[in-house]
Amino acid sequence: MNQWNKKNALWMVLYAVLYAVLTYLSCALGMIHPIFFVIYQISDGLLVTGLVIYAFRRVQAPGAAACLVAGLLLFLVIIQDLNAWHAVPLLVILVLAEAARALMKYSWTGDVIATVIMSFSTVGYYAQIWFNRVFTYEAAVEEMRAGYADTLMACSPNWALPVVVLAGIAVSVCTSYLTAKLFKLEQ
Repeated sequence: MNQWNKKNALWMVLYAVLYAVLTYLSCALGMIHPIFFVIYQISDGLLVTGLVIYAFRRVQAPGAAACLVAGLLLFLVIIQDLNAWHAVPLLVILVLAEAARALMKYSWTGDVIATVIMSFSTVGYYAQIWFNRVFTYEAAVEEMRAGYADTLMACSPNWALPVVVLAGIAVSVCTSYLTAKLFKLEQ
């Protein structure tokens, strides 16, 4: 079993930076078209899952998820975008991912479950579409090009949330297995 050591700790710092950058990239895709804002969960499933499963297989011990979330929280502080909509879900994600890994004794299955949980890193952004619609609409009108807010609202009917979440979970699971195959990770 891969435990914490100096080398793995240094790698985990790199993974934390990459996790923050890839999560930010997932969010930045929303600037291209509102549909990318709506499908953040799927984007995260594609962009962050491979890195997270790789990090979890490298360090099969407590604290790996905490390092990744700490890196993302620090990144949000640096870009001055940390707020309760971002921090609270990330802390819940951290606790759930660490618990899943520990309960499953840092096995492949536990790491896949935790990786799926970690793929929800943008939930604080996209959940607002459905749970804070007025704010989302007003922010889109203020920050984005003309018509973006109306298109965003049209692309995000209530039924889309569970569809996006389920699709994102499926993408994350598939990406975990593909990453394992490509990088010959122990399953």
